[in-house]
Amino acid sequence: MSNQDFDVIVIGAGPGGYVAAIRASQLGLKVAIVEREHMGGICLNWGCIPTKAMLRSSEVFHLMHRAKEFGLSADGISYDLDAVVKRSRNVAKQLNSGVGHLMKKNKVTVVMGAATIPAKGKVEVKAEDGVKTMTAKHIILATGARARELPGLEADGKRVWAYKSALTPPHMPKKLLVIGSGAIGIEFASFYNTLGAETTVVEVMDRILPVEDAEISAFAKKAFEKQGMKILQKAVVKKLDRAADKVTAHIEMGGKVETQEFDTVISAVGIVGNVEGLGLEGLGVKIDRTHVVTDEYCRTGVDGLYAIGDVAGAPWLAHKASHEGVMVAEMIAGRKVHAVKPESIAGCTYCHPQIASVGLTEEKAKAAGYAVKVGRFPFIGNGKAIALGEPEGLIKTVFDAKTGELLGAHMVGAEVTELIQGYVVGRKLETTEEDLMETVFPHPTLSEMMHEAVLDAYGRAIHI
Repeated sequence: MSNQDFDVIVIGAGPGGYVAAIRASQLGLKVAIVEREHMGGICLNWGCIPTKAMLRSSEVFHLMHRAKEFGLSADGISYDLDAVVKRSRNVAKQLNSGVGHLMKKNKVTVVMGAATIPAKGKVEVKAEDGVKTMTAKHIILATGARARELPGLEADGKRVWAYKSALTPPHMPKKLLVIGSGAIGIEFASFYNTLGAETTVVEVMDRILPVEDAEISAFAKKAFEKQGMKILQKAVVKKLDRAADKVTAHIEMGGKVETQEFDTVISAVGIVGNVEGLGLEGLGVKIDRTHVVTDEYCRTGVDGLYAIGDVAGAPWLAHKASHEGVMVAEMIAGRKVHAVKPESIAGCTYCHPQIASVGLTEEKAKAAGYAVKVGRFPFIGNGKAIALGEPEGLIKTVFDAKTGELLGAHMVGAEVTELIQGYVVGRKLETTEEDLMETVFPHPTLSEMMHEAVLDAYGRAIHI
């Protein structure tokens, strides 16, 4: 095996790609990874991690304003947006260098440059010092995705932003329009609204956070409006008129188009897979709406070529990409693997209040033909939530009435992104309502609400 001949070549060093490379190396395979920009990919550098750092700053800022509620005093509360951004970028930089260290530790060959696959088992990388050719029996596509741009709503980095500009803002918005209310849009809306921007969110669907349970979406909407956000549902931004210091948005609602002026617009209307320039069409890889078509084991149908993470389609989540990376690496090494089940992957949105869910919504469970039992428990009934000063929230469970299977769990409130994993593990272990009821949850914790929400589905809730 020559220096440029590998067992596995991974294209893309995001949370799917670098994890796949590490696991393959752990299993004794010779691995190379190709990255054209930053180790850690979008998630680590421009997505999951830096947004959480910024949201943490806004959360602390919000709590400082509530100091009096906790018997404390804080005067002259303010923020330095440049410092907030600097902290966020430093967090991303720290983790970026950490991925590089992991590559060295696991003896993964890192090649910086843009990759193409001119033929089966062959990768060419256009690097700064020329074109490098590598071969491998197995190639893993982990090229990720980028922000979708709609005609007329394209980001310019000045008054109209995509996520990168929103993470390194040239100015603090005073009057902000956010187009799209998925996780990305709502997180940015929550951050800037908390810091004082007059924020409007426009959503084309009939409710915000449309992938979430309808009850959770409605709860979140009320919470956001209470914080001062303006939310427009069943609305479409038809076009943007841009000037040096403002943007005029033409917004259609109920068949009527009205104009509103903003000083900043954030476009968060979804993502598209990075499938261009790789040579996939020539290999016979099927592409559906910018995403690579795969089977449940991430196989593309082309022998030795796999696709994981965002480029392979929904759910567009880093933890799904990482798990797929491990699965494919183990499959290549001859291990017995289990396919990743999208319905058992939790989704988390880190706005205020937080939102988390796994499995089927009540609506989807009924549409799938299940007779369901639904449990609910509000934060106001939990001692720890009240002690934390976070009494607004809801945990909802959906069970199969016939078998007791936990079909889905949905949450809104403080720290629910940390709680949801309990239900994820429950679903993985095929836990029934009886198992959950007989589990002892520690007191006082927010997790007790998870127990109560199960009990409530069967008419046995204690504290409400």
